[in-house]
Amino acid sequence: MSALSEGLTQIVIPLASLVGIGFALLQWFLVSRVKLSSQDSSNGYKQKLIESDEEEEGINNLEISIKCTEIQHAISVGATSFLFTEYKYLGIFMCVFGAIIFLFLGSVKGFSTKSEPCTYSQGNTCKPALANAIFSTIAFLLGALTSVLSGYLGMKIATYANARTTLEARKGVGKAFITAFRSGAVMGFLLAANGLLVLYVSINLFKLYYGDDWEGLYESITGYGLGGSSMALFGRVGGGIYTKAADVGADLVGKVERNIPEDDPRNPAVIADNVGDNVGDIAGMGSDLFGSYAESSCAALFVASISSFGISHEFTAMSYPLLISSMGIVVCLITTLFATDLFEIKKVSDIEPSLKRQLLISTVLMTAGIAVVSFFALPSEFTLFNFGTEKEVKNWHLFFCVAIGLWAGLIIGYTTEYYTSNAYSPVQDVADACRTGAATNVIFGLALGYKSVIIPIFAIAIAIYVSFSLAAMYGIAVAALGMLSTIATGLAIDAYGPISDNAGGIAEMAGMSHKIRERTDALDAAGNTTAAIGKGFAIGSAALVSLALFGAYVSRAGIKTVDVLTPKAFIGLIVGAMLPYWFSAMTMKSVGSAALKMVEEVRRQFNTIPGLMEGRVKPDYANCVKISTDASLREMIPPGALVMLTPLIVGTLFGVETLAGVLAGALVSGVQVAISASNTGGAWDNAKKYIEAGVSEHAKSLGPKGSECHKAAVIGDTIGDPLKDTSGPSLNILIKLMAVESLVFAPFFAAHGGFLFKFI
Repeated sequence: MSALSEGLTQIVIPLASLVGIGFALLQWFLVSRVKLSSQDSSNGYKQKLIESDEEEEGINNLEISIKCTEIQHAISVGATSFLFTEYKYLGIFMCVFGAIIFLFLGSVKGFSTKSEPCTYSQGNTCKPALANAIFSTIAFLLGALTSVLSGYLGMKIATYANARTTLEARKGVGKAFITAFRSGAVMGFLLAANGLLVLYVSINLFKLYYGDDWEGLYESITGYGLGGSSMALFGRVGGGIYTKAADVGADLVGKVERNIPEDDPRNPAVIADNVGDNVGDIAGMGSDLFGSYAESSCAALFVASISSFGISHEFTAMSYPLLISSMGIVVCLITTLFATDLFEIKKVSDIEPSLKRQLLISTVLMTAGIAVVSFFALPSEFTLFNFGTEKEVKNWHLFFCVAIGLWAGLIIGYTTEYYTSNAYSPVQDVADACRTGAATNVIFGLALGYKSVIIPIFAIAIAIYVSFSLAAMYGIAVAALGMLSTIATGLAIDAYGPISDNAGGIAEMAGMSHKIRERTDALDAAGNTTAAIGKGFAIGSAALVSLALFGAYVSRAGIKTVDVLTPKAFIGLIVGAMLPYWFSAMTMKSVGSAALKMVEEVRRQFNTIPGLMEGRVKPDYANCVKISTDASLREMIPPGALVMLTPLIVGTLFGVETLAGVLAGALVSGVQVAISASNTGGAWDNAKKYIEAGVSEHAKSLGPKGSECHKAAVIGDTIGDPLKDTSGPSLNILIKLMAVESLVFAPFFAAHGGFLFKFI
């Protein structure tokens, strides 16, 4: 028996969620104290800054404040309008795919309403397959709605905070940092708490029908992870195409051809570029990490339900994944105080160490938290399902499983930072390669990306070996959960990046001083590195999550072993390994064709609008926003269809063994491609920023902006944009989404799959 009673567990989980939501609202309130007080005017949108006595000389300029808020309004309206349009398409997809889930799973037993023998709990009867179909569909819709809400709330908070960060930068870099970081924390805590609360409430509501049939209950809950990740896929791909089409268009024409600064208000694509930061890097990333969290929880719960926890109905032990997440919220809350209240940022060089400190503090505190949860929530000894056999496990085994996932995440984070931060030699070498032009820059950047795969893969491999040895597939599922247990802090430092990027853009467009822009650039450069760290976490956790889901799928489909020497499995393996390349080709080409239209439009405006280059007239921002919106909504459908349809087609036509091969192949190749793409793009971006900042003697020798070296760096950055913000981050969704979809549809594939092989 667990030391923690069921009654106390039922209180602790929702309480932790509510504490997380409360802390997010407190951070939002503190950000809102940087006042932009609205006053109605003839155009319905005039805002002025309420100044304080501690501001620097010469900044009580009401005109600049009004400019900042007008730009913020334009970015917010653009982002909201894009997301609402995207969500209309996704609403149709949700209804159609929900119907597919119901029809496929309902047809397993011919829509029978009779109870049937349980698959794992021998001698007991379970609820009918029709119930599984209905509740899996409901769980899918709940997961999808929570994912959409996570992305939307993140975008709203980011667009609320960007101008406030710009205005705070006038008081000093420390004030601006705290505003941007608090805003990121709002998103992090809301997402972590909402994900946990909706999952907890869903389990308790489903239990009203399922009663003692925990096998059926937790099998249907896997739909929650499927819903979360399917929305994340379209959010990541659609948002990524939007942001990078605008970014590439703005950079190639603005910086390289016209030699004007980044985010110059004369550039027609500048508003679309800043909108893109919010719909891609914020809304897409929020949905993505929510999907990982939902899937790792669902995989752990499903494996536990067919182990001794589920069979003997030990609710506290079953809720171990949820208790880990609850502890994570409390730990992240304490960690956030170190950045916002306990350590003050006094100079630019303090920014990056403060963000890195967040990772380390949260990991150390969470290790202690995991120990507490493991010893109080779990019996001292129990058995776990291990592909048809039962594995004897002790509670300290699970402590090590979760802890190794957590520390593997930290290693991946720090390795990513080493390869993408311009404070270290890898990025400086890439910058130095710009001396001989764009070609050598590209060669060095690609080599860096491939090399950056080595340490993360070893970290993931060790985490898999240790966790599987200690606790079979359940060990891998909770290791993934360990990596995501500090998701609130991870998201806070991730969301901080695009908020700082927007703040810099607003400062440039509002015509603020060079000193202010230097401060926002410093915030943005640190944000670039933290964004790369966030992507590293997402990819690492996706590898563990998809392996855990793969194990659950193999169990549910009734496969004893996956033998790669059999033709059925091997053809699946080789096709699965190809899928990340096919998917990347689609997303890269989508960005390329959208960017082509954007470049032509920006050139057209510069060539045909008199006085635009001189700054006498405003460009047509709306047309560029429309190009990005139309392209992303049209182009997100083929890559999305590839991922969603592959498991359905392979499982139905070729059967469960071939599908197992496809999942294994996609996992193995997808992780490598995703890490190298994300880190290559991040390194090129920061090599460009290294030259622009000109902090060291080496950097000064490569600069200034507009030099041949700088132009070569801009070309590298432009090539890297779709790699780091579209293809790379979307690949981790591909590998885990195919796995969770296969798990949800496993009963259908096991009963009716392999249609083609029956005729061969």
